[in-house]
Amino acid sequence: MITPDEGQALDFCLRLARAHAAVVRRLDAALGGHFGLSFGDFMLLNHLANAPGGRLRRVDLADRQGLTASGVTRSLLPLEKIGVVARRSDERDARVSYALLTPAGHDMLDNALPVAREICKELLRNAKQEELAALSTVLGNLA
Repeated sequence: MITPDEGQALDFCLRLARAHAAVVRRLDAALGGHFGLSFGDFMLLNHLANAPGGRLRRVDLADRQGLTASGVTRSLLPLEKIGVVARRSDERDARVSYALLTPAGHDMLDNALPVAREICKELLRNAKQEELAALSTVLGNLA
């Protein structure tokens, strides 16, 4: 297997950061305009919807979001205030707190998903299927 040299690795990471910023900007604008959600909010709702039982410990949610535990708490507070996310303690261990998606959160996510899918499809319109598969593998290894 051929590994990238230092210049290639740096170039890839710089392009990845620029692409990330472009994706976030586009999704923030679309989701914010339609639903009042940031892309970060959308990701939180999506992680919760895909978690077993529709709930995650805050520390696990923080790990999936790439945030600190306090960062995920700050992100969840406005979502709790509008009723799309709720906080629950573990029945067996009161020290453990879960974030869970409410019925209103499921509805919001169900409405936001087609918009997010359409934006992503548009952003990747020039990519070939095999390129996406290879890049998904690389990104999966990074994460």
